Amino acid sequence: MPQVSPVPELLDVLRGRQQTLSVAESLTGGRLAAAVTAVPGASAVFLGGVVSYATDLKVRLLGVPASLVEQHGVVSAECARAMATGVRDLTGSTYALSTTGVAGPDSQEGHPVGTVFVGLAGPDGVVAESLVLPGDRLQVVDETVRRAVASLVGRLDD
Repeated sequence: MPQVSPVPELLDVLRGRQQTLSVAESLTGGRLAAAVTAVPGASAVFLGGVVSYATDLKVRLLGVPASLVEQHGVVSAECARAMATGVRDLTGSTYALSTTGVAGPDSQEGHPVGTVFVGLAGPDGVVAESLVLPGDRLQVVDETVRRAVASLVGRLDD
């Protein structure tokens, strides 16, 4: 049975609070932004995003420190936090989500397929969630999108 998308709920809560969202994506390749913008009225909340598939774009566009990449890699909680912070700073959004990890088909930086980190930056700080997701490339990406949105919904419900 397919999971219900948490995106409409997220947008309703942010709209009601007059808050905004931006995204920084790597392994999801724009699918997180697409899921958000597929909902009518998303423009009231969603400012935009950066798809930084290449490491040097994470550094140049999002301000992820090169030293962080060298020490922890791009498949890391540290990188996810830096990406979320970078896109939040870039867009001026209230909240920012980031996705980085390994969708497959091959491992990366010694991490197996399904290793994912979701970053969340907001007024109360920056956190990253570590996920290990089963499935093929598309399943990993789809579940990452769902879990990223759900993580922000959960934070707003606190």
